[in-house]
Amino acid sequence: MSSKKKKKTPGAWSSRSVGAPWQHRFFYLLIRLGGRHIAYPFLYPVVLYYLIFRPDQRRKSRYYLDRRFPGRSGFAALNDSFRLIMGLSRSLVDRALVGICGPNILQTEFPESQRLANLAAAGDGLIILTTHVGCWQAAMVYLTKLKGPVHMLMQQDEGDIDRHYFEHSEQENPFQIIDPTGFLGGTLEMVTALNRGETVCIMGDRRQGAEENCLAVNFLGSPVNFPVAAWKIAAVTGAPLAVIFPLKTGPDSYRIELAKVIEIPKQEARPLNRLRPYMTGYVNALEDVCTKEPYQFFNFYDMWEEQPKP
Repeated sequence: MSSKKKKKTPGAWSSRSVGAPWQHRFFYLLIRLGGRHIAYPFLYPVVLYYLIFRPDQRRKSRYYLDRRFPGRSGFAALNDSFRLIMGLSRSLVDRALVGICGPNILQTEFPESQRLANLAAAGDGLIILTTHVGCWQAAMVYLTKLKGPVHMLMQQDEGDIDRHYFEHSEQENPFQIIDPTGFLGGTLEMVTALNRGETVCIMGDRRQGAEENCLAVNFLGSPVNFPVAAWKIAAVTGAPLAVIFPLKTGPDSYRIELAKVIEIPKQEARPLNRLRPYMTGYVNALEDVCTKEPYQFFNFYDMWEEQPKP
C-alpha cells in the first residue's frame, strides 16, 4: 500500500508540517552527525522562535493547555506552552532518530510486552489503539516482533514534509500502510486483516471524515467527538483492542504502558451509542496520562470546537 502524500481532506486538523524543508533537512543532518546530543540543543532557539514570534502556533498549544491548566496566565501559561512545544519537538527528533539510527537507539521499557505478544499470537486479530502521546516509534522494536503482519492506518496530507521513520533509510517499511482517505476509510482493509488474525494500529484521538463516524465523550471537562472506527471494528470482528501509551521517561528512554485491553461483544456494534462506555474507558485512561505527563499529549488543534454529537 502506497504512503503517497494526499491533499488535505476536510476535518479539524491537518498533518501539514510547520517547519520549512531546509529546517527538517538541517535536523536530519544533525542527527546523522551526533544524534540527539547535537540535535536537542538546537531545538531551544527554534522553539523560542515559534513561542515568541509565531502567536498562531503558540495559540494552538492553548486549546489543550487551557483545559489541562485552567486559570493559568502570564509567565506560567507561557512556560506551559514552551514545555509542550519542546516535548513535541523532542518527540519528532526521537522519531527521526529511530529511522536514521534504528529502534535500538532508544532505551524502551515495556513491562507487558509479552501480554501484547500473546494477544497478537492468539489468532483473533488485534487492534492496537495509539494516541498522539509521546513517540509511538519507541514501540517499534516490539511491534516488529509481533506474530504476523502489522498494518497501520496512517494519513499524510499534501504539505507534510516531515518524514516517517521508515523514510530515513533504504530499508523496507516493516509495516503495511492503510490510507484512511481511501475507499470506506480503509475499513475493508482493516477488517480483512483482522479476520486473517493480523494486527492493525489505529490512532484513537483524532476524528477523520464524517461526523456520524464519531461519538461525544467528556475529555478534560467538555465533550469531544472521538472516532468510533476502532471500536466498531473491534465489535464486528471480535478482535481485542489494546490501548498503549509510549511515554518519554528520560533523554533517550521510553516506557510503554499497556493501559487497557478491551473486548467488545458483537452485539454492541449497533447502535453506536452502545460503544460509548468502552470509549469512555479509553478517554479516562488518556486523562490519567495527561494528569501524570501533561506535556506529552500532542494534539495542537481545538478538539472541543465542533458541535459534539448527542
